[in-house]
Amino acid sequence: MNRWPPPSLRHLARLTDEVGIIEHARYDRPRLDLGYCTDDAGRLLAVVSKLASDPDARRLATIALRFLTRAHDGGGRFRLRLAPDGHWAHDPPSDDAAGRALFGLGTAAARAPWPEVRTGALDLFDAAVGFRSVHSRAMASAGLGAVAVLDVTADNDGARRLVADAAQLLPSPALAAGWRWPEPRLSYANALIPEALLAVAVARGDRQGARRALSLLDWLVREESREGWFSFVPVGGRGPGEVKPAFDQQPIDAWAMADACARAYAYTGDPRWADAVGRAAAWFVGDNDVGVAVFDATTGGGFDGLQPQGVNRNQGAESTLAFVATMAQACALRRRAQMARSRPAAARASSR
Repeated sequence: MNRWPPPSLRHLARLTDEVGIIEHARYDRPRLDLGYCTDDAGRLLAVVSKLASDPDARRLATIALRFLTRAHDGGGRFRLRLAPDGHWAHDPPSDDAAGRALFGLGTAAARAPWPEVRTGALDLFDAAVGFRSVHSRAMASAGLGAVAVLDVTADNDGARRLVADAAQLLPSPALAAGWRWPEPRLSYANALIPEALLAVAVARGDRQGARRALSLLDWLVREESREGWFSFVPVGGRGPGEVKPAFDQQPIDAWAMADACARAYAYTGDPRWADAVGRAAAWFVGDNDVGVAVFDATTGGGFDGLQPQGVNRNQGAESTLAFVATMAQACALRRRAQMARSRPAAARASSR
């Protein structure tokens, strides 16, 4: 695990102006002409809340929270895209945007060390907590945000109701012996679903549900593996019997896998889940179907996809967030392992 570059917010800081995080980049240069996206603001808030020691974290958290407040359209609705001229695009309300906003708000309410961010995030979470969706990934993101809130505020009625409804709305693993996935095809951020199933089950004390979630995640890890590394689904997804590898593979799938397996490791202590987190990080470093790094060591940005002959060298918000968050998980596990190895020696020293 010594291969992981330490997570840094420097490229995310470059992508973020006083309005919000700019969605796209041309190589490492922000494409302001393409505007801002609420999904990225929610994810940015979650990531920086866990990396509070970074010198850019507080500024980025404040900007992300301000953007989400501006994007909130009442109830569980959030506008999707803001143009550079300050006008919202005429997109319909986005379930994914709302789910990711609640994910970021819940994470910040639980993890942000800055009182104004933590309080503001919880207030906006409470205002938007009525969100519900039939779209599994949107509901999974919202459910994870609600679980984070319950971790620190167990009497939050809105979060508790959202978790209860997520338990009903999230899809169950298929019963077929071969294709266990609850959808006809794998699509994007796939591990988000078993992670949410596990988090919701644990929050509700549902051990059987937790076992089912772990079984589904185990199936997904095997399905997305090839020759010892992860071979993630391409843009367009992958169905039963389709060949691997396929491209473009997206960094968001490595991020979802790292988060899901880290949660599985925290729940079970089984080292195979820690190993899977390491393999998700290794995908960025070059243990992948092409054998190339999917990040820029100079800028700290994540590349926008793994292609048959290399990478898409643009370093947009989603890909960089995925790279930073995955490295944060891998490095956190490395620190935990180092602490565990040092405890017996410390205990022996104190007993002398």
